Amino acid sequence: MRKTVFLKNAVILTASSLVLRFAGIIFKVYITQLIGSEGVGLYQLVFSFYMLASTFATSGISTAVTRLITEEIALGTKKSTLKIFKRSIELTLIVALISVAVVYFGAEFIAKTIIGDIRSLPAIKILPLSLPFMGVSSCIRGYFIARRRVTPNALTQIFEQGIRIGAVLILVKKFIKKGIAYASAGVILGDCIAEGLSCLVLYLCYLSSKKSLNRLSGRKNPPFGVIKELGRISLPITSGRYLNTALRTAENVLVPKNLARYPHSGANALSQFGMIKGMALPILFFPSTLLNAISTLLIPEMSEAVAKNMRSTVKELTHQVLRLTALLSFVFGAIFLFAGQKIGVLIYKSADVGFLLVALSPIVPFMYLDSVSDGILKGLDQQTFTFRTAISDSTLRIILILCLLPISGMRGFIGIMYFSNFLTCFLNVRRLCKVSGAKLKIFREIVFPISFSLISSFVSGTLLKTLNLSSDLLFVSLFAVLSIGLYVSLLSFTKIVELKQVLQTFKR
Repeated sequence: MRKTVFLKNAVILTASSLVLRFAGIIFKVYITQLIGSEGVGLYQLVFSFYMLASTFATSGISTAVTRLITEEIALGTKKSTLKIFKRSIELTLIVALISVAVVYFGAEFIAKTIIGDIRSLPAIKILPLSLPFMGVSSCIRGYFIARRRVTPNALTQIFEQGIRIGAVLILVKKFIKKGIAYASAGVILGDCIAEGLSCLVLYLCYLSSKKSLNRLSGRKNPPFGVIKELGRISLPITSGRYLNTALRTAENVLVPKNLARYPHSGANALSQFGMIKGMALPILFFPSTLLNAISTLLIPEMSEAVAKNMRSTVKELTHQVLRLTALLSFVFGAIFLFAGQKIGVLIYKSADVGFLLVALSPIVPFMYLDSVSDGILKGLDQQTFTFRTAISDSTLRIILILCLLPISGMRGFIGIMYFSNFLTCFLNVRRLCKVSGAKLKIFREIVFPISFSLISSFVSGTLLKTLNLSSDLLFVSLFAVLSIGLYVSLLSFTKIVELKQVLQTFKR
C-alpha cells in the first residue's frame, strides 16, 4: 500500500510540475517578447529580492511542519497533530507581517541602495502583499506532504499558475506603455493575486481533510514544546535560506553591475543577466521535475524511518535516489550539450540563449544531485550542515563575481557557476553518503552512464543531421527521444538498470 501511495504521489507531483514548468517557460517566452530581455533582467532583480522576503516570511516552516506532523500521525492523536499545525500558522503569520512592514516602508531604500535601480520601486512596494499568503500556504503544503496527500498541493499550484498567467498578461499589457518599471510591477502584482487565491483554495482543502485524523489514537500531546521544536528545525533552514537568498540577491545585483564594467558588455549587461538567470536556467532545470517530486516526498519517509530507527531503509532509499538522479542528469546534460543551440532558438528564438545552454550543460548533473541531496539532508535533520554549505558557497560566489566579471565578463560568470555547483554538490553528496551509509559505485553508476549518455546523444545527433530536418521542433523532439531510448538500451544491456530495481526504490 505504501509503495502504491508513494508512486501515485510521485506521478501526481511530476505531472503537475511538468505542466507548471512547461506553462512557466511558455509564459516567460511571451513575457520576454512583451518586455524584452532588459525587462526580464529588471524583473529578475526584483524577483531575487522577492525570494529574499518570501524566504523570511515562510520561515523554512514547510519542512518543519512536514517532519513534526509525520511523527505525530505515526505516534500521536488528532489533537496533537492539529496543535502543531495551528502553532505553525501563528508563527509564520507573525514573521510574515513583520516582513510586510519592513519591505513596504523600506521600499525606496531597497530600490535605490540595495537593487540600485529606481525603476524597481513600484514592484517592490507591491511584492510584500503576497507574503502572509505564501507563509500560510507553505504550512498547509507541509501538512499535506506529511499526510502523503499531494493532490491538493498539485491542483492548487496549477490553479495558482493559471491565475498568475492570466493576471500578469492583463496587467503587463495595461502597464507596458508606461515602461518596463510598471510592466515589472504588473508581473509582481499578478503573483500577489495568484498567491492569495491559491492560499484560500488550499485552506478550504485543509478544512475538508481534518475529519480523517479522528482515527489517530497514540500519545495525547507531543513530547516537546511545539514552538521550540518548530524553531529548532525551521531556524537553521530559514537562516540558511535567508542568508543564502540575501547573498544571492546581492549577487544578482552585483552581476549586471560588474558585467557592465567588462569592456565588451556595456549596455548589454542587464540583458545578459536576464538571459542566463531568467531564460537559460529554467530550461536546464526543466527535466529535473521527477527528481524534485521524489525529493519532496522523501522528507516524510526519511523522517519516519529515522524516528523508528530504520537505518537500513534510510541507506537503501538514499542510494537508490542518488543513483536515479545521477543516471537521469547525465543524459539530460548530454542532450543540452549536443542540442542546446537548437533548443535556445526553438524556445526563445535566440542563438545567445542556445550558447548558454551548451556552455552550462556539463553542470546539469551537479545541479540535480545538489538539489536532491539538499532535500534529503533536511529530512535527516541535517539542516545545519546545509545552512553552512549554502552560506559558504554564496560568499565565495560574490567574491569571485567582484574579482572575475570586470575582467572576463560572461565567461567569468559561467566559470563561477561551474565552480559553485561542483563545490556544493560535492559537499552535500559526501555528507549525505556519510550520514546515511549510502555509496555510489564510481564506474558502474557514474563513469559508464556518463559515457553512454555522450555516445547516445552523439550518435542520435549525427543520424538526424543526415536527414537535413528543416524543423527545429522536429529535430529536438526526435533527438531527445532517440538519445534517451539509446541511453536506456545501453543501461539495460549492461544491466546497470533493471525495471524491478527502479520499482524497489519506492517499496517500503
